[in-house]
Amino acid sequence: MATARELMHTGCTCVKSDDSAANAARLMVQLNVGALPICGAEDEKIKGMVTDRDLVINVMAAGEDAEAYTVDRLPQGHLVLADANEDVEITIAKMKEHQVHRIPVIDEGRLVGIIALADVSHRMPEAVTGGLVESIRS
Repeated sequence: MATARELMHTGCTCVKSDDSAANAARLMVQLNVGALPICGAEDEKIKGMVTDRDLVINVMAAGEDAEAYTVDRLPQGHLVLADANEDVEITIAKMKEHQVHRIPVIDEGRLVGIIALADVSHRMPEAVTGGLVESIRS
């Protein structure tokens, strides 16, 4: 069976934990993505995820100054991670259980990639993708 490493896409860009919400938004636009991992400013380890929705709700709608508001201030729930060498079925089960559209992939504590719902849909059987979509939707 495939591993998370085989399903993930590489080349992930982190936003640093002390970076501004405005910079995170600009980076999302530049990369044409709706979410970014948050990595420590000093240790490069993944600390959380920031989504475009997080920025809208917690920064813009709350009337915060996006240039002064750092991404480490965003509320962070339980961070769900995949180990690069784990069986992809385990990774997909995590995505289902936690109802997440994307999951960061780590190797020895460092971010090496992300698996998004689109990666699953392109590389896994239709039934697997359908089961994942159904669990996220419900």
